[in-house]
Amino acid sequence: MAASSFPPLAEREYKNTICLFDVDGTLTPARLAASPEILSTLNALRRKVAIGSVGGSDLPKQAEQLGNPLELFDFTFAENGLTAYKFNEQLPSNSFIKHVGEDRYKELVKFILHYIADLDIPVKRGTFIEFRNGMINVSPIGRNASTQERNEFEAFDKEAKVREKLVAELKEKFGHLGLTFSIGGQISFDVFPNGWDKTYCLRHLEDEGNKEGGVKFTTIHFFGDKTFKGGNDYEIFSDPRTVGHTVVGPEDTIRQLKELFNL
Repeated sequence: MAASSFPPLAEREYKNTICLFDVDGTLTPARLAASPEILSTLNALRRKVAIGSVGGSDLPKQAEQLGNPLELFDFTFAENGLTAYKFNEQLPSNSFIKHVGEDRYKELVKFILHYIADLDIPVKRGTFIEFRNGMINVSPIGRNASTQERNEFEAFDKEAKVREKLVAELKEKFGHLGLTFSIGGQISFDVFPNGWDKTYCLRHLEDEGNKEGGVKFTTIHFFGDKTFKGGNDYEIFSDPRTVGHTVVGPEDTIRQLKELFNL
């Protein structure tokens, strides 16, 4: 539904509150589409409080899972907020490659691809490094893996710690670049400049509060499933500016929202 179908931000019941949601594992099963139940819950919630998505994926990938995020949310933060929208209006963005530099980026990619080539894991598919505006996403099995292959790799990785070992190597070799390596989802991890984790989106909310006629959000709820240390929700979950909520799947998200906001 269009933003005009909902009360203006300043007129909602919880007018200085916003709920931010990780996508994978929180609003949807990993890489799958959102259920009618989660969509209707978000619709009901949005009538009471501002809502936003914040994920490491780019906007087209969020759209695969959520339909049109720009219609579903008041704020859409793709790539942790490096690409950001308020309703349909794009907010200022930033670039990973501009920050790191082409030569250092090529050195990083060369090391990763050599490392993955030498890995002995059950299967390898395609797209081992996905270049995004605000980060790169690294997948030892490859992002073209099927849902079944993703599930099998996740179980394998819990024992073999493939991603954890690769991240440790990268931290040792490329620590001087000021990069964060954040494990998330089932098959991959994100690489981005320090401070460009999901807390990056909070800059946009602070800017909103400083605009003429903008809303100053004094309570920011964040819902995520990878909230443990090393998970890609940890930084924003534990940030003093947010109220963090750990969920174990979309159904748990719905349950918690109903309890918190009397939906």
